[in-house]
Amino acid sequence: MSVSKKGLLGAGGALIALTGLAVSTVGGVQARIANPTANQQASRLLAQKLNTLTVVFPGRSDTADLQNKANAVGAFLSRELGIPVKAQIGDDTAAVEALRANRADAAFLSSRPALKAEQLANAKLYLAEVRPTYSGRYTYNSIFVVPNKSNLTTKNTPKATLEQLRGKRMAFTSPTSGSGFIFPVSELVKQGFVPDRDRLDGFFGQVAYGGNYSKALQAVVRGQADVAVVSEYALNPPYITAAEKNQLRVLHKISGVPAHGIAIDDDVPATDREKIINAFLKLNQSQNNQLLSNLYNSTELVRVDHNRHLAPIREALQRVGIAP
Repeated sequence: MSVSKKGLLGAGGALIALTGLAVSTVGGVQARIANPTANQQASRLLAQKLNTLTVVFPGRSDTADLQNKANAVGAFLSRELGIPVKAQIGDDTAAVEALRANRADAAFLSSRPALKAEQLANAKLYLAEVRPTYSGRYTYNSIFVVPNKSNLTTKNTPKATLEQLRGKRMAFTSPTSGSGFIFPVSELVKQGFVPDRDRLDGFFGQVAYGGNYSKALQAVVRGQADVAVVSEYALNPPYITAAEKNQLRVLHKISGVPAHGIAIDDDVPATDREKIINAFLKLNQSQNNQLLSNLYNSTELVRVDHNRHLAPIREALQRVGIAP
């Protein structure tokens, strides 16, 4: 980990790797110091200040001109923290790798990459995004979508509703999508229709992957699929047009999909981490909120407990037999 970047306050604790020996005071918990030389090195490193904060902003299909928008947020954070802030653009995989390799201190991540960041970098999710299109404020629904004129109907129980999909043509979003694959397949396993994600063809007549929300939904609009699974917010522009939306309806929904959020690397000391979190939370203020909404159409950031927030995706992954 990149120790030279830590210490906004100059006196906060940091986890420091010294030739395989851990020397730290993190949240008041002290690790043993193997020798005086290591102690002296640690003291010098702890005194160094964070000279740059690097935040990764993954590109998403509903965001255009992301670099300039991220730069504006970076400039705001820089003013709040009193240090330069680098805004980097990359996909979720690149963001997780940047945290692991200590090339980034924080990243906007969706739920499954957040679990991977915990696994590889011991990073934690501290903030979640709120959107007006999220039915659960900082959780949202995975939805099964069918044509308006479909003879499939919503029944009294999830099992009865989903039973109708036997032999139908399914358009998933992608094999890595939470709301467009993991949660719906988890529900199918839970209801006893499939044993795991590898046996879907034993239930559906055809399985296809759109590659993104728009293409999965358009497969239904064009008659290439009987049903698609996507996030609830994908039933709005820019994912599909208003005319396309009018041709579709929701057959079944699965609630509690964790909203995307902001993960912070574990080697950022607690005192410094709190300053970063508070700076992000100031984006909720009316005079700053446009900076936040410009990014991913979020209207608010809220504090979350990492384990509690990500418990649903962790459970869904286990049920379908996928490692984070």
